[in-house]
Amino acid sequence: MSLIVSRPEGFYCPPADIFIDPWRPVARAVVTHGHGDHARAGSQAYLCHEDSVPILRRRLGEIAVQGLAYGEALDVNGVKISLHPAGHILGSAQVRVEYKGEVWVASGDYKIEPDRTCAPFEPVRCHGFITESTFGLPIYRWRPQSEIATEINAWWRANAEAGRASVVFAYSLGKAQRVLALLDPSLGPILCHGAVEPMNAAYRERGIDLPETSSPAGLPKAALAKALVIAPPSAAGSPWMRRFPDYADAFASGWMQVRGNRRRRGVDRGFVLSDHADWSGLLAAIEATGASRVLATHGSVATLVRYLRERGLDADSVQAEYGEEDLGEAA
Repeated sequence: MSLIVSRPEGFYCPPADIFIDPWRPVARAVVTHGHGDHARAGSQAYLCHEDSVPILRRRLGEIAVQGLAYGEALDVNGVKISLHPAGHILGSAQVRVEYKGEVWVASGDYKIEPDRTCAPFEPVRCHGFITESTFGLPIYRWRPQSEIATEINAWWRANAEAGRASVVFAYSLGKAQRVLALLDPSLGPILCHGAVEPMNAAYRERGIDLPETSSPAGLPKAALAKALVIAPPSAAGSPWMRRFPDYADAFASGWMQVRGNRRRRGVDRGFVLSDHADWSGLLAAIEATGASRVLATHGSVATLVRYLRERGLDADSVQAEYGEEDLGEAA
């Protein structure tokens, strides 16, 4: 029997009687990170990384939540539970459970390339590994984020010289702050939508250095024309955008690797910037665990499972109700 099994409520560790990222309310939930498809309301008690505590409270309200530092161990019914960096967003964690010599890790969402907005991914040796596969196809291979930063800043500079605002649509938690960290503030003011600023504050409260940002409200047209604006995808086509008389827009997501996705979004530019592992990253992470048993969930599961089986691993797919935010905004 696996140390972590799939139940209707979510991934369950029977000896500890805990659920990991449950999609239905449970008594005790261990949450890997603050995105809405992994951190859901209604559970009686939550456990997460200490950096995720203020994020969960902002999103879920007054909840009973305990925060752990990375590597700090908690004993629950003889099960050793610890959290380890996933490199996805601030406070994102892999959940390691150990019981009677058996170790399993539920990775949540993760990214291999480090960035300065969160702790870098840490491989954790285990017998069983539950991996995401959001971008589990060989076509998804990310370029270095330094190159993407150069592209974004060059695009912003060209727009400012032409008298146009530059609007980047990016998910309010995680992606927006990562875009912010790549910007050159000397190019002009950096403005953020009201859904983004509270998450910026959460990052700053945890010691993440981000460029200064402000609201576009009340700014003269000359300032707006030189600004870079970060807004959630839901702002596209909304009345909020009317304050920018002339702007170019872009979407920051791993999905922009496929040209048709940019056309469907109806934006001028697509910046391929993802907070998830690409194909090579998934394979590297799985290999680093040393796991002989791998369960893949949400994303291109069939391709990844087939590839792992061809290489001799005991791999299978498992149903999970994740990915709604990933596919819509967060990837």
